[in-house]
Amino acid sequence: MFNLLRRKNKPVITDPQKIEEILTRGVEDVFVKESLKKKLTSGKRLRVKLGFDPTGDKIHIGRAVLLRKLKAFQDLGHQVIFLVGDFTAQIGDPSDKLEKRPMLTNEKIQKNLKTYKEQVGKIVDLTKAEFYFNSTDLSRLTLKEVTELAESFSVQQMLARRNFKDRFEKGQDISLREFLYPLMQGYDSVSLKADIEIGGFDQLFNLKAGRIIQKHYGQNPQDVITTKMLEGTDGRKMSTSWGNVINIADEPNDMYGKVMSMKDELLPQYFLLCTDLSQEEIDKALNNTHPRDAKMHLAREIVQLYHSKSDAEKAEKFFVDTFSKKQTPENIAEIIVEKEILLSDALVNDGVIDSKSEYKRLATEGGIHNLESGEIINDFGYTVNKELTLRIGKKKFIKIIVK
Repeated sequence: MFNLLRRKNKPVITDPQKIEEILTRGVEDVFVKESLKKKLTSGKRLRVKLGFDPTGDKIHIGRAVLLRKLKAFQDLGHQVIFLVGDFTAQIGDPSDKLEKRPMLTNEKIQKNLKTYKEQVGKIVDLTKAEFYFNSTDLSRLTLKEVTELAESFSVQQMLARRNFKDRFEKGQDISLREFLYPLMQGYDSVSLKADIEIGGFDQLFNLKAGRIIQKHYGQNPQDVITTKMLEGTDGRKMSTSWGNVINIADEPNDMYGKVMSMKDELLPQYFLLCTDLSQEEIDKALNNTHPRDAKMHLAREIVQLYHSKSDAEKAEKFFVDTFSKKQTPENIAEIIVEKEILLSDALVNDGVIDSKSEYKRLATEGGIHNLESGEIINDFGYTVNKELTLRIGKKKFIKIIVK
């Protein structure tokens, strides 16, 4: 069932300073902290679980916060498990959702997870980890076994969940399928005999469900760590559909440029959650430099983390040459538009791009750059109200002149 290790493991590290950092850096909550601290200082090799549903084909650095926490446990010598929710993705996680989530087809899920192992391997050492698909056990459950699993929760417990409670009070539909999700995630912890589960703080209900279900099946309940949520580059919730994400598989130039386009006030949380810098190094980067220089420092750290130091240096040179030195073609194409036109309309109407769907793709992937401000335009409703010089994709340059 698992990718089991067959080598002799090194002793688990119980250094108090490292344990304190794992329990505090980027952490929102620990449940139960005293229990977990005792486990970590015992020298016992713990089974640490983290799961992602493949609802998209790219993992962004907001989710990488969780992967980096998993890697921190791995570095202490614990047995880490990355779970791919190929079965639960078909049910749909209702966490933090104010309406019913659509079911994904198996074909879509298989397409999404095609490069998951490669992406996860950018952070976690998969030669020392278990890589588990939860369809392995969940797809084998009989109706009788599902009924037994459902006995571990009451309807009242489910309706106490904030988003279910809000929807119920508003008379909105809540599918029985959605009630199954925390049960399935909890059953994963039973299958894997998890000692610890990591998740975002919006996952707390599901993570605690694992404790209840483990008790139901006679296992010791897992302890839970929830991490802080990373906001998107525009300050909203990080979401691929809004184009405000930085993906760990992004090319170095795109990754660097996206960091440079973020809001200045996001710098502290990005330094804390997305780099390995100490708090002292972070304070120095934030307090002694201009925000633009701090962003360049942050961009170098992030690109280097997922690519290499050389790639980070090249990406910085590209950014400086393209945006700071304004190295654009001499005979750049120009289009004239009316003020307050949607940028997507301006580009489609003049044949710069073929369609609004192409604009959406470019915006989502960070492929529209404002060469005057260094901004990456990822707003699908972006309105032109002044002259712009843009790079579209990697090689297309355009100047927009407003009447």
